[in-house]
Formats: sequence, structure tokens, C-alpha cells
Amino acid sequence: MLPDGEPRRAVLALAGNPNSGKSSVFNGLTGSTQHVANFAGVTVERKEGRCRHGAWTWSVLDLPGTYSLSAYSIEEIVARDVLVEERPDLVINVLDASNLQRNLYLATQLMELGLPVMLAANMLDVAWRRGQRLDLEALERHLGLPVVAVAGHQDLGLERLKAQAARCLDQSPRALPTPISYGPQLDAALARVQEWLESLEVAKAGRWQALALLEGESRSRTELSRHEGGIAVVERVDALRVELANALGQEVELALAARRHAVVRDLMEACRPVGPDPMRRHHSDVADQILLNRWLGLPIFLFFMYLIFQLTFTLGAAPMGWIEAAIGAFSHTVDRHWPWPQALHLKSLVLDGVVGGVGGVLVFLPNIVLLFVGLTLMEDTGYMARAAFLMDRLMQRMGLHGKSFIPLLTGFGCSIPGIMGTRVLESQRDRLLTMLVLPLMSCGARLPIYLLIIPAFFPTHLHARMLFLIYAVGVVLAVGMAKLLRVSVLRGEQSPFVMELPPYKVPTLRSLWSQVRLRAWLYLRKAGTLILGVSILLWVMASWPQPAPDTSTLASTALPGLVQTPEAERQAANARAERALEASLLGRVGHALEPALAPLGFDWRIASSLLGSFAAKELFVAQMGVVYALGETEAGSASLRKELQQRYTPLVGLCIMLFALVATPCMSTFAVTAREAGSARWAWFQLIGLTALAWVLTFAVYQVGRLLGF
Repeated sequence: MLPDGEPRRAVLALAGNPNSGKSSVFNGLTGSTQHVANFAGVTVERKEGRCRHGAWTWSVLDLPGTYSLSAYSIEEIVARDVLVEERPDLVINVLDASNLQRNLYLATQLMELGLPVMLAANMLDVAWRRGQRLDLEALERHLGLPVVAVAGHQDLGLERLKAQAARCLDQSPRALPTPISYGPQLDAALARVQEWLESLEVAKAGRWQALALLEGESRSRTELSRHEGGIAVVERVDALRVELANALGQEVELALAARRHAVVRDLMEACRPVGPDPMRRHHSDVADQILLNRWLGLPIFLFFMYLIFQLTFTLGAAPMGWIEAAIGAFSHTVDRHWPWPQALHLKSLVLDGVVGGVGGVLVFLPNIVLLFVGLTLMEDTGYMARAAFLMDRLMQRMGLHGKSFIPLLTGFGCSIPGIMGTRVLESQRDRLLTMLVLPLMSCGARLPIYLLIIPAFFPTHLHARMLFLIYAVGVVLAVGMAKLLRVSVLRGEQSPFVMELPPYKVPTLRSLWSQVRLRAWLYLRKAGTLILGVSILLWVMASWPQPAPDTSTLASTALPGLVQTPEAERQAANARAERALEASLLGRVGHALEPALAPLGFDWRIASSLLGSFAAKELFVAQMGVVYALGETEAGSASLRKELQQRYTPLVGLCIMLFALVATPCMSTFAVTAREAGSARWAWFQLIGLTALAWVLTFAVYQVGRLLGF
């Protein structure tokens, strides 16, 4: 502790290759303290968390997975900028011990940054199962860096990792790694460039910045050119690059990379890994022969997806009922014990706007959690990447890149990270194509709509099948639209499919809990902010202006001796509420939209409820709750389903789901698409095109269904 009692603080950055288990280490270190935002200026997810050890309190930053710091892909740029600009106190390089040679290349670059570095040899259990035995002590001696063995997905070795990190930070001055030597000519050139940078007083990472300039990295050149005298230094470096290329007989960047690879080979010899027996078969190989089988692979994947949907309904039914009962009990209590008889509008706001709107969305939280559990398990076990490999041949035929499958599947959880995930695609054309069709994947925000409609109109034994069907329709539409766009707007050659398959892993409960908890919290936060605000706005629109009093009704109720039954009173109250809603601003907007949506089987109530779905898809359910809560004291999705059953047919229910699946991506998706595509015109193209497709498709289904007698 510091003299004033404050804990000692430091920033730790986790760096590593994709699929190295870096996220597992991050989850093990930070536990429930994580929060997610975006890196400044880009939509790459920034994960941070806190970790305490002894007198230390660390802020742990999980950098994007990257194979190098060459600053070409967005992940490399973000990782490089954090390390160079923010200068963390310690860099922990997480290595996949089963693929050590490939992972050590990044380590040779991290050693150039002038920052304390330590290595976490992760996934040693995988290496052992493959018959590899690594001498980590020898690796530590030859690199001059601390090396700690961990198994992040099993939470093993994390205490040793913390202890070693504390020792590194306790050193004064902190030990810096010794950079590798690139040979006399390149080392001399590096020294000269460092002197030029120091003369300008712009060197942030000294040797690393000099290396980036010698490699011709465009980002470093651009940044240096903004400084006074920087252009002259860039020109001198260019002349030096030409001189070195002539002397070495190859480009400077190739010579630097070749030297790093040579160092990595020497390190591999030093730690003497014993390779696996070539005749030995591993469990992963046996599993892949089944899961990636040409004939069995796709049916197995579809079975897993159907199982997730089935469990979403069956396991979610009980907790959904508990939440629904609690909301209903709360609403009934407030209605009976409302303390201000004159403040009926405030009572309506609480019951119809807040409870009817937000409560109608919260009731589906268990189903949302179960869906995320299923998708997280598929990703953490390593099966998600194999599903992408499995789907490559089919997707290539349909105009999509094989790697598009991962962001598309991510879109089942939320379209926004799916769109950001298109960065794994090398071609801008492939990225645009995937972005444009990705909203057709049914995101978690649409799930409350399906969970409201399906139980209202279809028998129990069809629930999972209908949910699977609507998801499958989205996939088929996405594939069809991709094929159409590939031969029209986005014509061009398709890129080859190259992807690394991660090893199979057994997910830990801590990792699963941390990821699902975070997504559930984001859903709750959305319900408590955006959905609450828009629900109140829609309630105001549904409550004003008030209609003129109906004198005929007042006169009839005032007749002497006239006694109305409770049923007649209820019908009269509902009629008044209906007339009030039609006279309100929301009712008028719904009536204005009704002629365009009537051919789809939608009335003005559905039309008005679709307005809020642009802000967030869940708001359709919230607004339907507001519409049908007016004049009612009962709240909850059960009473809303009864209203829907009385007013609409199963064909209309199917059309609602179909229209919600295809039409109008939410405003967050619109904004992220515009940003990722580099132009708002692509976002408008997506919004208008999908809405037009939704209208045509829903029109066809409704009209054909009517002709067939449905």
C-alpha cells in the first residue's frame, strides 16, 4: 500500500494470437469486474476489468487478438496503438503452447516496445495431449523473460501469473526485455533512425518506431509526417531503405521478418519440444472426422441449433412464468393501493407505460440468457470455427465467403457485434456483402417477438419447430440475397477461404458465467434505458390528445333505474379505451400507416407498434403491451396473448414474425453499418431494401394464405 493507504495501481495489457486462450486468462483474472466499451474512434470491442493481488490493484486490458503488430488489419492497428500510445505498465503475452512457434513471432515484436513483458504459456494441457513436452525454463533463459505455465480455461496457474506480474512491477527500475539483433547492417540502420527520431523529440517507443519506419509501415509514416521536420526524416528513411535493399538483396521488411523467424526457430530448438507420435490419433481428430464429415456434418450442426431452440423454450418456461407472475402481482398491488385517486394519468403511466412496456420485455430474459448460453458453448468449445469450415462450400456457392459464417452466426445474438466481426474478411466486397444480409439473422432483440407470437397462435408441440422455422427462413433469405447481390451490385471474384481451427476445449463455468452475465446485463440495461424511454414516449403518444366526451354514452349510463352488469361495464370501459387510443397521436399515425400495411393483414394497432421497433426490436412487444393495457388492470404477456388470439389469426401472427424478421434494422444496426461500410449510403440501401423485401414477402405469404383458407 502507498503511504496514504491507497492501493498500488498499474495497467496490464493481455496480448496474443487469436485462439490462444487470451480471453480465458482475462476472464480468470478479472472475474465479474469486466466491462465492455469500444476503443476510441473504432468499433472494436474494448474489454477491461480489475484484478487485485496483495497491495496491487490492476486494470487489465484485453487487446484484440493479432498475429503481429504490423498495423495492417484493424485489430493490429488497435493493439499497436494501445501499446505505443497508452504505454501499459506490463504486457502479458499469452501463448498457445500447442502452436508455440507461430505464437512466438508476436513475442519478438513485443520485446521491441520498451515495455516490461512476460509470457503466459497457455493451453499446455493441449500440447501434452498431443505428445509435446516443452522446456519452459530453457525458453525463459534464452528469451530473458519470465514464463509462467497457465491453463486459462481451467483457472490453473493464474495465482502464479499474478505473483510473477507483481514481481515484475515491484522491480525498480522495471526490467525491460533485450531486443533481438537483426545483424550488423540492420542494427546500425536502426540506430541511425532512432537518432533522427530523438532529434525531433517524437519517439514514443524508440526502437519500435524506428523499426516500423524501416518496414515502411504507412501509419507510422503518416503520423511522423504531421510533425515539423517529420517529412524530411521520412524521406531520409526511404533513401536508407533503398540503400539497405540493395545491400541485402531483398526488401527491408522481408529481411526483418526473416530474422524474427530465425530467432523463433532457435527458441524452439532451445526449449526442445518433442513432437507427437505421427501414428497417434488425438481425440480432436476423431471428433473432427465426425463433426466435419461431408454427409454428417451439416445435419449434426442443424441438430445442435434445433436443440438450442428447444431448450430455450422448455427450460425458459418456468422462470419466464415466475417473472410474469411477479410483474402481474406488482401491477395488481399498485392498481389496488394507488394512493392518489386524482392522479389517474400518473397511474396509467406506471401501469401501462412502464410495467406494460418494460415488464413485457423483461419477462423474456430467461430465454435470452438460454440462447446466449447455447451460442457461447458452441464458441468456447471450438465448434463454431468448425461450423464455418463446414459451411464454406455451401456459402461459396451462394456468393458468401466461408468466414462470413462466424459473423452471421454471431448475428443470432446481436447484429452489431456480427457486423463488427466482418473484419475477419480480407476483401471489402465480402465485408459489405456480409454486412448487408446480416440483419436477416434473427438477433436476440427479435426473440421476444417470437416468444410472444408463437405461444399465442400455435400449440405447444410446435413451439420449437416454429422458432427453428423463422430462424431458418432468415438464413435462407440471407443466402438468396447474397447470391443476388453477388451477381449485381457487388460483382467480383471471391477470396479463398483460409482459417485456423482452434483446439477443442471444455468451457469453464466461470468463463461461461462471465460472458452470459455480461450479455444479460446489457439486455437489462437496454430495457432500463432505451426501452423505458421509448415506452414512456409511446405511452404519451397513446394517451394524448384526449377524445371529446361521448354524450350519448354518458346519457345512457345516467338513465334512472339502469343497472349494468360487470361484463357490460367491462365492455363499455374497453370501448372507451379503444376510442381514446384511436383519437391519440399514436392511433392517428397507425391509421395513416394502415392502408400500406393492410394488404399484409396488419391493422392500425400493429402498424403503431411497429414504429418503435426501429429504435429497438423488443419495443414491438413493449408497445403492444401499452396498446392493449389501456383500460385493463391485468399486465403481462399472458393477457397480451389472449388479446392477440381474440383479434388476429395464426396467419397474421406468422406475418408479424416474418415482417419483424426482415424489415427495418434497428437504428443501432443502421449506425454501425454506416460506420463499418465507410458510407451511410450502404446503410440506407440496407434499410430501404430490407423493408421493401419484408413488404413483398409478407404480402405474398398473407395473400396466398388467405387464398388457401388459412
